[in-house]
Order: sequence, then structure tokens, then C-alpha cells
Amino acid sequence: MLNKMAVIGGGNIGGVLVQEIVKRRLAREVALVDVKEPDLAKGKCLDIAEGTPVVHSDIRAVGAKTYDIIKDAELVINTAGVPRTVRPDGTIPTREELLTTNLKITDLVSEGIQKYCPNAMIISVANPLDAIVYRLFMNLKPSREKLVGMAGVLDSSRYRYFVAEEAGVSVENVEALVLGGHGDTMVPIRSACRIAGMPVEKFISPEKLEAIETRTRKAGGEVVNLLGTGSAFVSPAWSALEMAEAIIFDKKKIMAASALLKGEYGVDGLFIGVPVILGKGGVEKVIEIDMTDSERERFNKSIEAVRKTTNEVIEMTK
Repeated sequence: MLNKMAVIGGGNIGGVLVQEIVKRRLAREVALVDVKEPDLAKGKCLDIAEGTPVVHSDIRAVGAKTYDIIKDAELVINTAGVPRTVRPDGTIPTREELLTTNLKITDLVSEGIQKYCPNAMIISVANPLDAIVYRLFMNLKPSREKLVGMAGVLDSSRYRYFVAEEAGVSVENVEALVLGGHGDTMVPIRSACRIAGMPVEKFISPEKLEAIETRTRKAGGEVVNLLGTGSAFVSPAWSALEMAEAIIFDKKKIMAASALLKGEYGVDGLFIGVPVILGKGGVEKVIEIDMTDSERERFNKSIEAVRKTTNEVIEMTK
């Protein structure tokens, strides 16, 4: 258990995060900050706090519109940003279209973290994921271990669910990795997908696997279309908490996450979704895995897409 965790952004994801942190007793205190009027963060935290006797939790939940509420947090989960929503014409903004607005929000987030909890570990969830993580890195200049983006855990979870559904088995039997950027260029690694230790192809035809992998890449948009307003929030929150628990309880757990590469996979200076070991030290190791030729080709294309977005972030800073 930590002494204090902080959640930045009081939208749907932030609300689920605070609720789960209290229920799972991950920290003695959880602070939520959101600048929205009249006082969204305080209202959500009061609602959760009033239910703590029911769930038998003495965890303190506090909210505010100002960043001083996150002072001395040991772990920060950043969700701040404008979500993907369906336009009146039925189209959905790409993650890249959200870039300009969300970078401005990220600069404010960076200022708050720098002032009140500069030594905190940071898990960032806000989209476009790889760009926002890079902007936090530019602003805060933390060590590689202390900053990570949540993407691969969610994308891999979606892949695992779709595979389990098609194969007619428990989701617990499915292992899978989705790597690369968090968007349409993400790469489900079929060669690493196993059902109870057996190759996925033993259970599902190549044609159906191709359809599942396409659905995985577009899963976020599928949820946005079905909801009609806003985007997925429970599965992203649970995915961020999976990472947080690996850090808090020093699990040394291998999972896909957006991490700063320093020569791994032939990449230097970009945040790319790759397998990492998460423990009390944060990103304790980046793991390089074998891929088929076609997987590596798609992975390289995804890297270039992330590079393009990262260069846009750098140019916007100028």
C-alpha cells in the first residue's frame, strides 16, 4: 500500500480509478484533481467517500480543482484530456486530431506534477497515448523507469477477449501481446498468442484470426460508436490499475506498455508499446521478443507512425 496516489482528470476513467483504488486499498489516500466547474473532482470523491463504510474501506478520497491536492503523491495516473466523441455527422475524431487540445492540457498537468510531486511514478492514459507520454517526458524529463503509457495492457486485453470468445474458452486461458503505437497501426502478435500454452492457430482459423486482429485495432472506435458519446472508460481504468498494482506490489509482471526505448528494437528516444517488466522500480526492463517477418514489418510501420506523431509534438513545441 502506498501513502498517497493521485489521479489527474475526473472524467469517466478518473472516476472508476478513484473508486477502484479505494475499494482495492492501494493507497491510504487518493487525490483527484479536475479543473471543471463547479467542482467535479470534489463531488466524485465525496460520493465515493460516503460509500466507504459499505465497502469496509478506510481509504481517504479527496478532490479539488487545484493541483495542490496531489502534493506528495507517490504514483500519479494521468487521464486528463478531451475524449473521442462522435461528431454530429457520425464520424469520430482520430487520436491525432485530439493532439493540439490535449497537448495544452498535458502542459498544465506537467506543471502540477513538477510543482507538487516531482518524484512520483507516472502512468499516463490520455490520448493520443504515445504523443501525450512523450510530451510529459519533454516537460518533466524523468528517468525511463518513472514514466510509462497505458496502451498495450488494454489492447492486449481486447485481443484476449476476442480470441477467448471465438475459441469458446475462458479469458484466463488466453495470453496475448499487442505492440506498437496505440492506434490503427498497433500490432497483435499472433505468434505470441497462446491458449493454455498452445498456439492460437490450434483453436482458430487464420481467416478468423485476421478478422479478430482487425477488430482489435479498431476496438476503441467500436466502443465509441456504440456509446454515442464519450469513449471506453472501465477497461482503460482496469488496465491502468493492472499496471499500478504491478508497481505497488512489486510483482515484476510482464505486460505490454508504452516505454521509452534506448536502442531496443533499433529505436532510440521514442515511446513504443513493447513488453516490459513492471515492479517497484517502475519500468525495470524492456523485453525484446522474436516476431515473424510480417509482424516485424507491421511493427516497423507502427514505429514510423509514432515517430511522425512525436515529430509533430516537437514541432508544436517550437
